[in-house]
Amino acid sequence: MKQLALGMRLRAEAVFDSFAPGQNAEVLTALRSANTAPLWLWGGRGSGKTHLLQAVCAAAGEAGAYFPLDRSIALPPEALLGFERSQVLGLDDVDAVAGDQAWERALFRLFNEAAELRTRLIFAAAVAPRQAAWVLHDWASRAGSCVVYQLRELDDAGRIEALRLRAAQRGLQLPYETSEYLLKRMPRDLPTLFQILDALDEASLVEQRRLTIPFIRDALEKHAGTKS
Repeated sequence: MKQLALGMRLRAEAVFDSFAPGQNAEVLTALRSANTAPLWLWGGRGSGKTHLLQAVCAAAGEAGAYFPLDRSIALPPEALLGFERSQVLGLDDVDAVAGDQAWERALFRLFNEAAELRTRLIFAAAVAPRQAAWVLHDWASRAGSCVVYQLRELDDAGRIEALRLRAAQRGLQLPYETSEYLLKRMPRDLPTLFQILDALDEASLVEQRRLTIPFIRDALEKHAGTKS
C-alpha cells in the first residue's frame, strides 16, 4: 500500500476483521464490493471512518493508497498529483480543506482523472458532502455525486464487541464483565476506550497479570494516583 512520507504509520489494527459493524453492515458490504463508484463516509469522532478507509486500502494491497487531508499535516495541494493512478484511493478528513480554493481545485482534478482511469475513490469526512462549506461549485457537484454512507454510533453491545476485537488483535482475551466494567467507569468514546485498553495491556505484560476486574481497578487507581 502507498502512503505518504510523513512519518505517519497506518494503523495495523485498521482492517475489516477488527471492525465491529453494529448498524453499519451495509457500509462494510459496499466497501468490500468491486464497485468503482466513488463513496463518501461521514460520521463523528470515533465512528470508524479512518479505520474503514485504511481497511479498504489495506485490502487492496500495493494497489491501495491512503491520503489524509488533515490541515495539521500542512501539505500543499500539489501533493495529490499522481495519486489518481492508484487503483484504490482513500482520502481522509476531506472536509478539513473546505473553503480552500486551491485544495478544492486539486480535488476536482483528481476526481475527474480518477473517473477516466477507473480509480476507486473513497472519501471520509465529519459531514455529508452537501453539508461542507465548499466554495468551488464544480467540486461541490462532484462531491455530491458520491454514494454517501453515514456511520452510525455503536451501542454498548457494539462497544463491547469492538473492545473484544481490539483485545484479540493484541492476543488478549477480554472477559465480557471486564468490558462492562470499563464502559461503566471510563469515557464511552471508542478512541479513548482503545487507548485505555492498550495501556492496560502494557501494564498487564509488565505485571504478568490477566485483564481481570481487580487488576484493571488497581491499574486505573495507580494511573489516577500518578496524575494527582
